Amino acid sequence: MDTTATAQLERWQRFRTNRNKALATRHGWLTLTSFQWLESRPTAVDLAPGLWSTDGTTAALTAAAQDGLTLVETGEPVDGTITAALANEESLMWVQFGGADGQQVVVELAMRADRYAIRTRDSGSPVLTEFDGVPTFDYNPDLVIEAAYEAYPEPVAVPIGTANPLVDGVHYSVGEVVFRLPGIDHEFHLQAEEEKLGALTVTFHDETNGDSTDDWRKVSTARPRPDGSVVLDFNRAINYPSAFSPFGTCPMPVKNNSMDYRIEAGEKDPMLTD
Repeated sequence: MDTTATAQLERWQRFRTNRNKALATRHGWLTLTSFQWLESRPTAVDLAPGLWSTDGTTAALTAAAQDGLTLVETGEPVDGTITAALANEESLMWVQFGGADGQQVVVELAMRADRYAIRTRDSGSPVLTEFDGVPTFDYNPDLVIEAAYEAYPEPVAVPIGTANPLVDGVHYSVGEVVFRLPGIDHEFHLQAEEEKLGALTVTFHDETNGDSTDDWRKVSTARPRPDGSVVLDFNRAINYPSAFSPFGTCPMPVKNNSMDYRIEAGEKDPMLTD
């Protein structure tokens, strides 16, 4: 292996190490244990104490001190009724309970599809405690692709589905990433969203979905160069949280972001065993 190839492989290995560390945080995506819509009347929920409700604009939690709930932000005990309000797509790590330190489970308040829901995040979940890294394909330098970015005059809001059939999403397409893949004689035009500092994210289907990979994945690029070129490194394709848990509300790809090609690079389906 030449020096350049060795350096590329080492950078990818560092990327994988950091990715696995990020997933394995105490109340990260590997700890989701429920997703529950709130009702209009105070109601008990699964896996968390207290009575939970919403009037459509505000969420409320009523609990007694003996329930052991405390606010995540301040550690203050919940004794009575507390409220919170979120905009659509916002989340709040709201209260916590359980374990020796009272912080084993965090209850996340979320607004999805203009409805309030809670998700429990349990650091004792076996998905986290038994996690030893996401399975991946071997590094494939042939799937480090030079591409062209063609920006739209204005972002386009494209309705999409999500991993939760009751939650609709919107993909804010800012342009298309245009490229060819080895052995294919036609171009691919995949719509991209803009992230921080001008980076791009492409959510895509490919022909490995359903056998070796989850139903869709995403890959990010750095900010386009002045000439509009970007590097699309499919070795850095990663799963959405919904690949690890049935309680995600992750966005599906837009309709045309499907490739008639097997992208045998990046993360595999973590639920499959070799």
